[in-house]
Amino acid sequence: MTSRVPVLLSSSSVFPEPTAAAFQLAAALGYDGVEVMVWTDVVSQDAGALRGLSTHYGVPVLSVHAPCLLVTQRVWSPDPWQRLRKAAELAETLGAPTVVVHPPFTWQRDYARGFAEGLAGVEERFSGLRFGVENMYPVRMAGRQFVPYVPGWDPTDTGYPSYTLDLSHCAASHSDPLAMADRMGAGLAHVHLGDGTGGGRDEHLVPGRGTQPCGELLSSLAGRGFTGAVAVEVATRGAKSRAVREADLRTALEFAREHLTAPSPVDV
Repeated sequence: MTSRVPVLLSSSSVFPEPTAAAFQLAAALGYDGVEVMVWTDVVSQDAGALRGLSTHYGVPVLSVHAPCLLVTQRVWSPDPWQRLRKAAELAETLGAPTVVVHPPFTWQRDYARGFAEGLAGVEERFSGLRFGVENMYPVRMAGRQFVPYVPGWDPTDTGYPSYTLDLSHCAASHSDPLAMADRMGAGLAHVHLGDGTGGGRDEHLVPGRGTQPCGELLSSLAGRGFTGAVAVEVATRGAKSRAVREADLRTALEFAREHLTAPSPVDV
């Protein structure tokens, strides 16, 4: 691995293709690694299967996204702490330095009540990993808005040792990614690269196809002393063919590499 910021392909970016396709495409396109989104695909939950794919395609797993989505609430266990610990074990086994985790949902009362303290305990147990708490967004439906996370969608309001900055989520929450990166400071451990138009929903567009300052954020990372990875997390489920999906993922990789090597506005 070179000293440049690694650009990873999130396995969510190939959906509805399975996890194995992420390794195949990452190798074919020249990504530095894969972020495994743990979901209902059993391969995404299996360290042995993932290690086999990593070895076969020559692509390391460099981050693991814990099963925090609505559709993954029963993966491994209905207990969110057990799911987080299993994700950490998976990351540790595969040599991935980062685990991505969402703030608790409002209905996860016990989990939410002790989240900061519980997370600190997991971090102590898995001291070689960084647990990047991800910025989320309010949900807007039928002209109304509600926040399904406790204590809120912005983890910097609470404060955690490590964060994941998601640019598509910034668009959905109408927040400034550069200002959020400033608030995260040295805790910025991981970036989810995807664009959005600010229309109030989570779009995960190919970077450059929305309104977010994706390039500016990437070029600022060097000046911020960033030591993590950038994971391309874009929605390609609407791609009409594998060739279109592959073209979108190649475009996203090229965008990331171009702007990660650009002069840092933090230093200018």
